[in-house]
Amino acid sequence: MDRKWWTLIAVSIGTFMLLLDITIVNVALPRIQAGLHSSFTDLQWVIDAYALTLAALLLTAGSLADRVGRRLIFAIGLVVFSASSLLCGVAQSPLMLNLSRGVQGIGGAMMFATSLALLGHAYRGRDRGVAFAVWGAVTGAAVSIGPVVGGGLTEGLSWRWIFLVNVPIGAAALALTLSKLEESRAPQSARLDIPGFVVFTAALATLVFGLIESSLDGWGSGVVEGCLVASAALIVAFVLIELRSRAPMLDLGLFRVPAFAGASIVAFAVSGSIFSMFLYLTLYLQDVLGLSPLAAGLRFLTLSGVTLIAAAVAGRLTTVVPVRLLMGVGLLLAGVSLLLMRGLSVSSHWTHLLPGLLVGGLGIGMINPPLASTAIAVVPPRQAGMGSGINSTFRQVGIATGIAALGSIFTSEIRTHVTAGLAAVHQGGAKALTTAISNGNTSQAIAHLPVQARAAVGAVARASFIASLNDLFLIAAIAAFVGAVGALILIRSRDFVAQGTHASGQAAVEPAGA
Repeated sequence: MDRKWWTLIAVSIGTFMLLLDITIVNVALPRIQAGLHSSFTDLQWVIDAYALTLAALLLTAGSLADRVGRRLIFAIGLVVFSASSLLCGVAQSPLMLNLSRGVQGIGGAMMFATSLALLGHAYRGRDRGVAFAVWGAVTGAAVSIGPVVGGGLTEGLSWRWIFLVNVPIGAAALALTLSKLEESRAPQSARLDIPGFVVFTAALATLVFGLIESSLDGWGSGVVEGCLVASAALIVAFVLIELRSRAPMLDLGLFRVPAFAGASIVAFAVSGSIFSMFLYLTLYLQDVLGLSPLAAGLRFLTLSGVTLIAAAVAGRLTTVVPVRLLMGVGLLLAGVSLLLMRGLSVSSHWTHLLPGLLVGGLGIGMINPPLASTAIAVVPPRQAGMGSGINSTFRQVGIATGIAALGSIFTSEIRTHVTAGLAAVHQGGAKALTTAISNGNTSQAIAHLPVQARAAVGAVARASFIASLNDLFLIAAIAAFVGAVGALILIRSRDFVAQGTHASGQAAVEPAGA
């Protein structure tokens, strides 16, 4: 087999693993919660630790790879990702798991930042189009089947196997990388922006930490206020550093192009709205409805299956339909899907979610293909890699901050509903019940109550969870609608024309890293 096809296989395996670990974890969270006696905050960090380090390191990893070698950084990423997956699989505490997830994100960033560049170096002409199409199909499949794979492994073996399965796969990909892939570098790569990287990472970390801690201590906590103030100051410092840097990791000048700013808003909005809701949907399906991990994963397949079909159609439509319409309407549909899922009651079945899941899959599928092309089609070709990297960073930042912010609201709403509900049935213990609901320990908490109080308190707990979830649906829908407005206003055809693209907004430049 030609060496270039081995490159495609190795890169696809690595990309599949790192993207699978974004979605595969969701359906295993209740089992992780029970197995490690995790709090709700711990569960948020299981997802956010990965998203945070992936977002923080993505741009820097790409610059580093251009300087020292893309194959080398990709190989190191595989080692880091596989080793940290092993640590996740054998974790004996929530802290160990979340630290290992953070390291996983570092390895994922190193692989993700170099994948397209490796393909761009290995392929030319028509073969390059085939390679990128295969890579795109792999990324779509990873995101789509993640919940089902996660559910199957969790139910059939253990939640630990959603991480342990990466070890042999990563070893095989590493062997291919070292034996079959050619090394490549950028002849005139930019120097590393270390100050920008450090300050950007600190700003994200303090922001997410502050948002997550607010669910425990409230917004008036000194720690929370200190983190949010520190994050704001660090963001200002980061902007100043990037404006003065000769080789910034994030060229702020790109945001002067309205279409690029619009694409960044879309990336953040879709991740911070419907994708961030998957955590809370999973908790509802398993903790409230009592579905198994596999059964919950199969329910999510209704969304991901439609996403795959819609993405294939949207990819063709980008040649004839303005991409701002595809992304704007896609986000509108995402918002509508969240409103359709809203209105749950204590007697609702999972089928209440079905229309929303189908519409949400359609919306996400309409967004993904044009979003990927827009990020690189409105910037100069020499900055295509940075454009793609910034867009991916906004996706991960959206996930991290969306989950943290919604989690804070979720806990606060549960506390409010529980307090009112227990007062109505003349029961106390609102704080303890709020904690139990958030931590998935409602049944255990109710079991310790007097027999005559269990039914009433159980009804309050279920009603409080569902009412709080309905509130989150509304908030997430508003975020999606705001993103849709940003897409429709900012993404303009003339920004594409200025870069030599079709008036529809179809990219006419090489993919990132080419």
